[in-house]
Amino acid sequence: MKYIIVTVLFLMIFSSIKAQEKLITPAYLKAGDTIAILAPAGILKPSRKAVILQAKQLAESWGLQVVLGKNMFNNGNHFAGSDDERYEDFQRALDNKNIKAIWAARGGYGSVRILDKLDFSKFQQNPKWIIGYSDITSFHNHIHNLGFETLHAMMATSLEEKPEEIEETISSFKKALFGENLSYTIPSSTYNRTFDTNKIEGQLIGGNLAILASMLGSESQLNTENKILFIEEIGEYKYSIDRMLQSLKRAGYFTKVKGVVVGDMSLIKKNSTKWGSSIEQLILDAIPQGIPVFFNFPAGHEADNRAIIFGRRVELAVDSSSEQLKVVFKE
Repeated sequence: MKYIIVTVLFLMIFSSIKAQEKLITPAYLKAGDTIAILAPAGILKPSRKAVILQAKQLAESWGLQVVLGKNMFNNGNHFAGSDDERYEDFQRALDNKNIKAIWAARGGYGSVRILDKLDFSKFQQNPKWIIGYSDITSFHNHIHNLGFETLHAMMATSLEEKPEEIEETISSFKKALFGENLSYTIPSSTYNRTFDTNKIEGQLIGGNLAILASMLGSESQLNTENKILFIEEIGEYKYSIDRMLQSLKRAGYFTKVKGVVVGDMSLIKKNSTKWGSSIEQLILDAIPQGIPVFFNFPAGHEADNRAIIFGRRVELAVDSSSEQLKVVFKE
């Protein structure tokens, strides 16, 4: 019995130590590198082929070479091909050491269906950037637990937005991909719950709220201890958002987290029974007092979707004069 107790304690300590380790940064891209555009989730209808080619041209304008997934335009009903076809495209890109980044064409739903099929052993030998948001949170969480940084950023179909509305989206994506300094100054929200020291640091993790909740109980569940959690969501009822936050809370996500950054909460559905408070107040009520919470970070399902490096240490600092939040990604 003593042996079992000691072993459990060791594993708990090891897990806590490992959670604080600096993650491995895939090599930043340079001119001549190759990236793959894949569709690991929702279907790409024929009408969207043009925007995929536009994304290919954008990457090529940066000096990159682009390959498209063999099966990405297949029809698998709800999905971009069958699970096996989407897995095949992703596994091939993971294993190819000449491919330096995997850029998701779109999200939707379906990444989790191929996640456990994938073998990341060659990826671990030759890590590359995994890029996307929304449903791609499945990959972000899983790869974070393998010890690697990932890039929460625009997808290929983001180019369907109005060009003038995605200038910062594209600019921040390119900066992150090519290793330029990344920092943002965010206007203050009256709902912000600030902190005494006006500065906190920690690894930034998270993603889409529904996907975070769906990872609970699996090997892709995150350890939030001493980290900063980012969340965003689209197309949900307030009660559903509350339910997901309560699920994270019960799973310990807010027990030792350093802070929470809230991105876009888009297209919230109206229920016949009114919730009775704003989405901001709903979030504040779900997250325990004493944990700093910041709203209106421009990332998620809106046109202005700034790049975030998950697993990277960030500094959140509040300007005492303007109360603006400065987010700086630290090397």
